[in-house]
Amino acid sequence: MLTTQYVNGAPNWIDLGSADPGAAVSFYSGLFGWDARSLGPEAGGYGFFRLGGKTVAAFGPLTEEGARSSWTLYFQTADADATAKAVEQAGGTVRFAPFDVFTNGRMAGFTDPGGADFAVWQPRDTRGLDVVTEPGSLGWAELYAPDAAAARVFYGSVFEWQAQDVPLGTTSYIVLSTSDGGHEASLGGIVEITAGMRDAGVVPRWLPYFEVEDADAVVAKAGQLGGSVVMAPQHAEGVGRFAHLADPFGALFAVITSQPQGS
Repeated sequence: MLTTQYVNGAPNWIDLGSADPGAAVSFYSGLFGWDARSLGPEAGGYGFFRLGGKTVAAFGPLTEEGARSSWTLYFQTADADATAKAVEQAGGTVRFAPFDVFTNGRMAGFTDPGGADFAVWQPRDTRGLDVVTEPGSLGWAELYAPDAAAARVFYGSVFEWQAQDVPLGTTSYIVLSTSDGGHEASLGGIVEITAGMRDAGVVPRWLPYFEVEDADAVVAKAGQLGGSVVMAPQHAEGVGRFAHLADPFGALFAVITSQPQGS
C-alpha cells in the first residue's frame, strides 16, 4: 500500500496538466472537496490541491506542445539524472530533462517503451504528497501496457521494482512493489492492453486511483459536474469497488472504495 514514508521508486507526487486549469479546479473541488492554492505567476500557473490543509495533488496548465489534459504520476528517485540515464538505457525516452524546481526538488519526465508517460521527483524541501490512501487522496497506480512482460522488465530495470502475478477473477494481474518487496510495499499494478481494449480506445498510460468513501456516489457526482464515465462501477473481490472516469477536458483517472483488509 502507498504511504508517505517515501522510498525510492514509490509514487510521491501527482499533478494534473489541464487545458483549462480554472475549470478543472472547480470540477475536482466539487468532486473530492479539494481546495486549490496557486503558487503565483512565478510558478507558471502551478498550484496545489489540498484537503484538510494537506497537499493531495497539484495542477497547472499544459506545458508541452501537443499535450492533452492528463494526470502525471511521479516516482521518487535519489538522483533524477541517473534515472534519466537508466530510462534511456532500458529503451525509454526522456520527455524533458532533469531540472530544479526552485529549492523544492528536481524533476524529469519520461515515456516508457510502450508509450506511457511518467515522471520522477527527487525531493529536497518538498518531500512529496502530504497524505495518500485516505479518502480524497491517491491510493493506487495502474499501468496499461501493450506488452506487460516488457513493461515489467523496463520498470524493474529503472526502479528495481519487484513484480508478482496475482489471480484476479479469470485473469492475472501484475502487482508492483518497491525493492523492499512484500504487500506493504505494493504501489500499483500492470494491465496488458488486449485487442478489445485497443478497439475501445485504451492507450498506454498510467492511471491514478483516488480513494473515496463511496465510489458510486462519486461517479454520480462526476456526471453532474461535467465529467464522464469510462468504466462503470464494479466490484473486485478482495480489492473493493472502483470506476474509471474522465474530467470535462478528457483527463483520465479512477476512484476506488477499497475493501478493508481481512473482510
